[in-house]
Amino acid sequence: MSNKQEGSTTSPGHTPEAQTGNGQGQSPLSVEDSATKDSPVQDPSTSLDPPQSPVPLHHAVAEQLAVDIIENRWKPETSITLNDIQKRFSISRTVAREAAHTLQSANAVIVRKRVGLIAQELDKWLSLDTQVIEWKLHSSYRKEQLLTLTELRLAVEPIAAGDAALHAPMETKALMPVLASEMRKNGESNHIDEFHTLDIRFHNEVLSHSGNELFTALSPLVDIVLKSRVEQGLYPLKPRPDALDAHEKVAEGIWKGDAQLAHDAMTYIVNEVRSTTQES
Repeated sequence: MSNKQEGSTTSPGHTPEAQTGNGQGQSPLSVEDSATKDSPVQDPSTSLDPPQSPVPLHHAVAEQLAVDIIENRWKPETSITLNDIQKRFSISRTVAREAAHTLQSANAVIVRKRVGLIAQELDKWLSLDTQVIEWKLHSSYRKEQLLTLTELRLAVEPIAAGDAALHAPMETKALMPVLASEMRKNGESNHIDEFHTLDIRFHNEVLSHSGNELFTALSPLVDIVLKSRVEQGLYPLKPRPDALDAHEKVAEGIWKGDAQLAHDAMTYIVNEVRSTTQES
């Protein structure tokens, strides 16, 4: 690994424009960087051990850097370099570049020649990008992110359920009561992992067969919300009877072609999620 200085850097609290006077260069592959003494996120204790990382190493590095921005440890409009990232995480230049590209693809940073990676305000990030959502859920911003996602669900899923009652193919309509019944059986018998798998499938079927391609595209976001509620202990150890009832009503509405029943039952389900999240 080379430590040769190739350009200037920006210390915390100084804008890169003050040093460069231009905004050229947007590819991580062309970053000219140097080792900075005062990087806003230099912390050797956060080095990642590749064999223990549950995700590709560059994703783990990008997530840690993104969380640094969310938590304001890496302040917007200040910069770090590829050398900074390499040293902090004890990684290769290639992995550092891949992490930079991951951050840039979500608008979490911009990249400038002879400056490095410049952190961006959260309102410039791609809010519906699943990476961004995951990063926020792994930070102190998790409750706010769950609430905003739940409000998005409330705007979408009841309509999707009503539309599925009208437009879903017969095999999907027939499947919904089966899924709801299996959810009840597993929920009441404390087979919680199986219950959550069925719950995710239930909601995916509704979105995917609503006849609206934009609703279908939101399925990964709903997956993340449902999984995150479980991971963060926001889901009861045993499903509430009224929630099981509501899923059966959604399924009944879709099976019978009763759009209003499906809509109202799904509204109940997502409203319950919002109330639980607000009270957590």
